Amino acid sequence: MKLVSTIAGLRDALRGRRVACVPTMGNLHQGHLDLARIARAHGDCVAATIFVNRLQFGPNEDFDCYPRTFDSDCRKLADCGVDVLFAPDESVLYPEPQQFFVEPPPVANQLEGEFRPGFFRGVATVVLKLFNCVQPAAAVFGKKDYQQLLIVRNMVRQFNLPIEIVAVETARTADGLALSSRNGYLSAAERAEAPRLNAVIAKACRRIRAGERNFVEIERDAVYELTQNKWQPDYVAVRNQSDLQFPAADDHKLIVLGAARLGATRLIDNLELEA
Repeated sequence: MKLVSTIAGLRDALRGRRVACVPTMGNLHQGHLDLARIARAHGDCVAATIFVNRLQFGPNEDFDCYPRTFDSDCRKLADCGVDVLFAPDESVLYPEPQQFFVEPPPVANQLEGEFRPGFFRGVATVVLKLFNCVQPAAAVFGKKDYQQLLIVRNMVRQFNLPIEIVAVETARTADGLALSSRNGYLSAAERAEAPRLNAVIAKACRRIRAGERNFVEIERDAVYELTQNKWQPDYVAVRNQSDLQFPAADDHKLIVLGAARLGATRLIDNLELEA
């Protein structure tokens, strides 16, 4: 695996190749490695990126203490066949104060965007920067960050970028917990409780498949169960898959999304369903 930290070096390493890109913030887990392996089917060169993007962290979020495990990440990426790793310093992607931003549409102010103002503005801006640096034919994203996936896909379409966005199912532990870099913050007791978020979302899906259409009640019951078990829910929401709006009567491709704090750790998850 070739490690590069400059844009010129990156473009030299990728010149003339069909590139499949895997953008990450590092602290890699099995889900990231699954993305890298799947990327192989979409290009003759797999390029991963590691960059902790300050723009997508709020003032009270964990930018400074976000886990950085670069040496371990490099070994994992090399072992799963990544060809090029682009790991720029902040001064490379932001050589001057950023004054141009990607302003995402109103969907970015709902769900995650409601509780993390400016998050998707930061995500969209850095993803567009990374796409301009890597110039991939395909980019691979996990479905755990479903709203992010939707926004990136729509950004690529509206900017006419020649990039295929490949969506990959959420990687999970045996007890259902979605893999996340932030799972490492959980205490032993919190880790034992953490699969409840997935279980609550799955229960909501079962109710919908059974024919219930009172989505507000389903959401309220899910939030109540989390609260009763000492979670601090931000939301559990039933939405349609296509644009994350509240389902209309004839919407059948749905998704249940949830975000909640367990102790100091904020976890998110979702499940798609047809009903």
